[in-house]
Amino acid sequence: MLSRQHKLLIMKIASLFSVVRGYNIPIIILAQYLSAIFILAPEIRALTILLDFPLFLIVFASSLTIASGYIINNFYDSQKDLINRPNKSMLDRLVSQKTKLSVYFSLNFIVALITMFVSWRAFLFFSVYIFLIWFYSHKIKKYPIIGNLMASLLAVLPFFAILLYFYTKIPFYEMESYKSQFAVIFAHATFLFLLLLIREMIKDLENLKGDLANDYKTIPIVYGEETSKKTITILTILTVLPVYVLIEIYDVGYMDIYFYSCLIVLIFFLLYLWKSNTKSQFLLLHNVLKFLIVAGVFCIVLINPSVLWHGKRLLMMI
Repeated sequence: MLSRQHKLLIMKIASLFSVVRGYNIPIIILAQYLSAIFILAPEIRALTILLDFPLFLIVFASSLTIASGYIINNFYDSQKDLINRPNKSMLDRLVSQKTKLSVYFSLNFIVALITMFVSWRAFLFFSVYIFLIWFYSHKIKKYPIIGNLMASLLAVLPFFAILLYFYTKIPFYEMESYKSQFAVIFAHATFLFLLLLIREMIKDLENLKGDLANDYKTIPIVYGEETSKKTITILTILTVLPVYVLIEIYDVGYMDIYFYSCLIVLIFFLLYLWKSNTKSQFLLLHNVLKFLIVAGVFCIVLINPSVLWHGKRLLMMI
């Protein structure tokens, strides 16, 4: 049997895992690699990308930066989370605020060392990214509109780290062909950004009590629930634009099935939104958006499924 000290240690590890939202990190890593293989650099062999050590360091640095971001966000939101997420908050509090800050600074220090090894551009990018996460958690997230926009932008930025890496890696004579892919990349990023922005606004409706008690100036608090729902409706309708660009103008392979499915789900999402007025209902809407985002990660392979088949054959030959 485990001693009391061992049980406490396991609980603290579970608490830290909850604080950094460790269940999200593998999804982010997978999303970055799939984006690199199928969207950012489709002309490069999948195995070459997977074995690219500098790219691995950038993905690893992104994961650590996101984990540290969750820590500093949890640090500043501890009082609000007691109201909005009491069960999770009690688990998170098993790790002291001092320990959280120590882990936060340690992770950022490791990120700085890793990115310095990759390039000065990577070091500069992640230094700015770390600062923006802190600035958002400390100041910006308490303000309406700009807080939602910045939260969504910060969630998309890790993919731009990979974009920057490939942009600086390719030969100059291939630059024009790479630039032609930018519109496709931008359309994917826009669709993801809109889903994330809608999710942030749903979270504001979901966390209304805690935000109000801690003087957060979110859209539903400042402008009212109806204005918030109207804004979410407009943003949801706007998702049609990047979907149209990706399906009708560019070739996304079988991933068009995902985009058509998303549009159908979002129609029912809006119908349910206008009927919702309780925390549990907004939580359901939040989880629907989470599902769409995570499903989108796995559906990236539908752009060109043959890549997986060729990769499997190559591994069998090795």
